[in-house]
Amino acid sequence: MVLVAGLSVIAPDMKAQDNQRASSRQERIDQWHKDMAEFRARSQQDRQLRELADSLSGVQAAAAVQNQDFVLEATQVTFRNGMTSFVNSTTNFISVKGNNAVVQISPSNFASGPNGVGGVTVSGLMSGQKMMTDKHGRITYSFNVMGVGINAQVEIYMVPGSNSASATIYPNFNSNTVWLEGNIVPYENSNVIQGSSL
Repeated sequence: MVLVAGLSVIAPDMKAQDNQRASSRQERIDQWHKDMAEFRARSQQDRQLRELADSLSGVQAAAAVQNQDFVLEATQVTFRNGMTSFVNSTTNFISVKGNNAVVQISPSNFASGPNGVGGVTVSGLMSGQKMMTDKHGRITYSFNVMGVGINAQVEIYMVPGSNSASATIYPNFNSNTVWLEGNIVPYENSNVIQGSSL
């Protein structure tokens, strides 16, 4: 009888502990659901802010291209042999100011190169500028540039709704085509470092 009585006393205590554990577990689950809902709401707001910022940057970039007053700051350069380099956007760029264009490719952070900043800088006068927008909102801006060290055709392709862009430089006298990827910013907002031109 004593043993049975002892069991009868222990059983309710164990049941109470099980109920408390279940209640505590449910509270943790409810708190997790609440935290996730708040996180999703914040993520949605952040996403909307990023989309708005991208959209504003895209409008600003398109206006700068149309006004021939912009810089494509490159973060990646691909050469004809397929070699791709991630590069410093302050020293790798295509800049356009009025009818003047500068193309600077400086893939090296170690050697000074002909321009003093790890590569080559060429500048020249632009001609044959064309700006086209397709039905998907993709902008293509092309021009010829001719100067002491350059005679090439440049095509710039802008991603709709952002300032992301890529460019292809086609030299007229050789097949050393170069591709750049980066962002377009208004000329006055650019922080590029221009080396010595050829």
